[in-house]
Amino acid sequence: MHVSTNPPLLNLHLGTAPDSWGVWFPDDPAQIPWHRFLDEAAAAGYSAVELGPWGYLPTHAERLRDELGSRGLTLTGATAGTALHRGADALGDALDECRRIAALLVEMDAPYLVTLPAMYSDLYTGELLEPAELTAEQWTLLGQGHSELGRVLLDESGVKQMFHPHADTHVDTEDRVDRFIEVTDPTTVWLCLDTGHIAYAGGDNRAIVAKHSARIGYVHLKSIDPVVLKRVREENLPFAQAVQAGAMVEPDLGEPSMPELLRDLDALSVPLTAIVEHDLYPVAVDVPLPIATRTCAYYAAQGLHPGR
Repeated sequence: MHVSTNPPLLNLHLGTAPDSWGVWFPDDPAQIPWHRFLDEAAAAGYSAVELGPWGYLPTHAERLRDELGSRGLTLTGATAGTALHRGADALGDALDECRRIAALLVEMDAPYLVTLPAMYSDLYTGELLEPAELTAEQWTLLGQGHSELGRVLLDESGVKQMFHPHADTHVDTEDRVDRFIEVTDPTTVWLCLDTGHIAYAGGDNRAIVAKHSARIGYVHLKSIDPVVLKRVREENLPFAQAVQAGAMVEPDLGEPSMPELLRDLDALSVPLTAIVEHDLYPVAVDVPLPIATRTCAYYAAQGLHPGR
């Protein structure tokens, strides 16, 4: 058991996500049913959750509110996929999807929409789907697209876009994160710092926080096993195989070192939602709850208490 010996991190608010229960898709027989996820998120000690893939949890506001409320849970935000380096059509598709999600977020008083870039390789096989490097023109399209998407979301609904760097995408490494920050509008695009994806790509989370403190708007807490990561790099494993090999671990067993990073984030002196994500897809139904319970207790011991 983790016993709290640290001062409270008053600016960080802990939650969890369906990802920590092995949920990657709206509907998949390999996944844990949504009602069990909600039951177990509350049982693990959390009081706030992220929506997960659109269509996994109920998307009717009144029903979602009832399901969350009956378990003492609130909603923090949602996620959406994008591919804005591909130009106007991709921006149109993203606007359609994000407007639909934002409408629910407004009704749920959850102001954050996390946008994820498209993977350039197949999730399961690692086969290249497009070049791994963007051209200068594509970087311009990417920056302009996310800046416009963020502007529309703010103007129409007050929802803030939190861009999420992701493994095996065009914004994964620290230098690519730096470039993305440079090409996007700081008034319409913030960063969802996913600690695990940054570590997975060899980046320094604390350096990113120091360099881009004004752009950090949301956090995903994820930890990487350095031994498994070494194997991933040596064997060039695709992301799904890396997850199945155990790349994601509980926070006291992996990288980055959380106590220092959490203090850095708290020192930004702005309210930050910190959502635990522990990729487990696919997973047996009895595996996630003990992990989630220990992880919630770990963060509580660091001074980051469950809640919104």
